[in-house]
Amino acid sequence: MLEMRPSCESCDRDLPPDEAGAVICSFECTFCQACASGVHEGVCPNCGGGFCERPRRKGPALKRFPASARRIYKGRPQD
Repeated sequence: MLEMRPSCESCDRDLPPDEAGAVICSFECTFCQACASGVHEGVCPNCGGGFCERPRRKGPALKRFPASARRIYKGRPQD
């Protein structure tokens, strides 16, 4: 089951589990769409993999299987 991390690893933007806007790699590294496509140019900085849209978890499923509260914030890469 997906961990559904609550924020972007690059900019710390909130990424609610029941809304669009989050992308993940195969290791569940989680980023907002802006950082994934702009800052990281479609390549995960942690594992080198690509991104896909994170599915949403809503209603009863979200209540029964809550999203993670663990934030991972690494900041934007230095130029």
